[in-house]
Amino acid sequence: MNKILIIEDDEILNAGLCYNIQKIQLSPVPAYCLQDARQKLREDAFDLIILDVNLPDGSGFDFAKETMPKYSTPYIFLTAHNLEEEIIKGLRLGADDYIVKPFSLPVAMEKIQVVLRRRCGGHKPEAYVCGNLQIDFKSRTIMRKGEALALTPTEFEILEALVENRGQVLTKDLLLEKIWDSKGNFVNGHTVSLNVSRLRNKIADGEFDYIKTIYGLGYKWSEG
Repeated sequence: MNKILIIEDDEILNAGLCYNIQKIQLSPVPAYCLQDARQKLREDAFDLIILDVNLPDGSGFDFAKETMPKYSTPYIFLTAHNLEEEIIKGLRLGADDYIVKPFSLPVAMEKIQVVLRRRCGGHKPEAYVCGNLQIDFKSRTIMRKGEALALTPTEFEILEALVENRGQVLTKDLLLEKIWDSKGNFVNGHTVSLNVSRLRNKIADGEFDYIKTIYGLGYKWSEG
């Protein structure tokens, strides 16, 4: 499970971020000052750091400049100021994204997952074995217990997206954007649900379901 360090001195905001990050099946670790964050970085490895730029014991920008050479962890900056020069400063330091307070929690969660997919799970395997499935992404074929399955191109694209981002929740909006909207085929969430349901029915085998529905959020590939 991806571990996220949240460096934010506002305890209510920090707790709210932790709660919503847990809901999307990620593991949040709160820190309320830079000294606390330094200690946590020495003790553990993180997949993403969410960093307020103004903290009681120093500047988030200075902290990022100090820690980025030591750790290959992506950063998302939090700021209360929608100032162009501040955003540019953060991006030039190497931040992967920027969130301006006050912000929409669903949008923030989507940004977090986009950064994690891009930095932690963006590789595309040529082949993949899971449970009773053997998937060849190069030839776009899939076998279940040695028997070929017939998937539509859309079903295979959904399968590919879920496997590539296994461990992450893919929302309906993200699947819409990735598979349909990019081709100019603008459909609704019902189309996504229908195609995911058909794919699930084709690949499930009694032992494994493979596709887990995270109610109210989206879908996740399950290897168990």
